Amino acid sequence: MAVSVRIPTILRTYTGGDSEVSAEGATLAEVLDDLDARFSGIKSRVVDEDGKLRRFVNVYVGNDDVRFLEDLATPTPDGVQVSVIPAVAGGC
Repeated sequence: MAVSVRIPTILRTYTGGDSEVSAEGATLAEVLDDLDARFSGIKSRVVDEDGKLRRFVNVYVGNDDVRFLEDLATPTPDGVQVSVIPAVAGGC
């Protein structure tokens, strides 16, 4: 399944500056594996050493946060947009 992946500014060094790239995979895990095969090291910025999404990275398949779906097993239908969004923290 071909999907488009929106890449946040902080990770664009891995994609040669591209803000959106294509990837293949039936699940989010497969999409991340495909991205890492083409853009070495990018997956480790999204997934931790235990194979779970990093705490301060949000990933959406379509408009849905994968943490409320099936996490890395979330299906990625053909043509869907996957968005990787670093969490923003701040305060007064």
